[in-house]
Amino acid sequence: MSTTIRPDDVPDTAVPMWKFFVLSAIGVVMFFVPVTIGGRSTIPLDHIVSWLREAIPGILPWYALALIAAGAVYPWVTGSWRRSTTDAVFAVARVIGLVVGVMLVLEVGPAWLFAEGMGPFLLNALVIPVGLLVPIGAVFLALLVGYGLMEFIGVLARPLMRPVFRTPGRSAIDAVASFVGSYSLALLITNRVYLDGKYTRREAMVIATGFSTVSATFMIVVASALDLMDHWTVYFWSTLLITFVVTAVTVRIPPLGRMPDETAPGVEHQPEQPTEGGRFATAWREARHTVAVDPGLLRTVRSTFLDGLRMAMAILPSILSIGLLGLVLAEFTPVFDWLGYVFYPITWALQIPEPLLVAKAAALGVSEMFLPAALVAESAMSVKYVVAVVSVSQIIFFSAMVPSLVGTQIPVSIPRLLVVWFERVCLSLVLAIPVGLLLF
Repeated sequence: MSTTIRPDDVPDTAVPMWKFFVLSAIGVVMFFVPVTIGGRSTIPLDHIVSWLREAIPGILPWYALALIAAGAVYPWVTGSWRRSTTDAVFAVARVIGLVVGVMLVLEVGPAWLFAEGMGPFLLNALVIPVGLLVPIGAVFLALLVGYGLMEFIGVLARPLMRPVFRTPGRSAIDAVASFVGSYSLALLITNRVYLDGKYTRREAMVIATGFSTVSATFMIVVASALDLMDHWTVYFWSTLLITFVVTAVTVRIPPLGRMPDETAPGVEHQPEQPTEGGRFATAWREARHTVAVDPGLLRTVRSTFLDGLRMAMAILPSILSIGLLGLVLAEFTPVFDWLGYVFYPITWALQIPEPLLVAKAAALGVSEMFLPAALVAESAMSVKYVVAVVSVSQIIFFSAMVPSLVGTQIPVSIPRLLVVWFERVCLSLVLAIPVGLLLF
């Protein structure tokens, strides 16, 4: 089989290393290099999605509804809903999401569903962008992860990633992809690498819950809403640092610290190879091996595109059902008021202004990461800063990130996710409040 080939067995001239340079470079540009078009600076992938939204706005709700319908039917047709209780619950949630999607697209249903910040927000701000971003991103993902760049960066980043985060060096690509791209793209990468046997279940969950943040673009939206753009550089870099410090702690405590290192079912583990003959030489050797066993560009793109399509089918109906539930609980019930008291001892002890409001905002973030910003829009700058940081560093929220994670083939436990979310919020508050008080 071709996968038994080692690059050392192949003459240098027989390995087309131009693929490493050219195809990987295209992937890097598409995912990581902001380009200014029409006065808007973002990554090319986001420009493509924005162009499609402007070019065919009338078609996109129906396109999204088609993906939602396919996603709602898929687990029942394949029988995947039988795998676990979690799969069964999310299979039902997808059907509910289909019902909500039909109501939104056909504009029929109760008035509260069409209120600003409810159904239209989920459809236009989350479902349609994610429905475009994931399949299109999957095409270029083949270039980013399929031609040796991940292996090359992985070897070079191993001295940082392994001791600090207990993940392979190649996970550095995920960390960058999430901040520059989005959590959906980062999870797409994580899922692909997990299915290739290059991440274990524990490593995949650490990466998914520790690196899959909202993008810098979303951070700009939050910063703008909270009047933090004058302090953007400080906000961005301090949020990045706090997020990764929190991740370094959570990987060492339960539940992440006790997860088994199991690979995907039926997949052989492909751990990173020991460094031999110098780190750069090893990085080049691993990249060369990946190019040597390349099955072909079309086959690679087809595989990642189908992964992206299946992932979008799983995500979209769940966003409409679970995301809507979170928004309804936040708007019409005191659930998050009560949950806020869990964090009140931290906010009170650290002497942040309006400690109860900050605690409620921290709790509210688990439903949708934008909601806390609306809650503290009129508060002191230190409060705005802390809430803006925690909204990002919590990572886990049910309107989109959790459905995106469940849409992968990575085994997910909702109770464990909630524990990790609680740990991340507590640690983020402990780190962000002193910084906020110092800065403002």
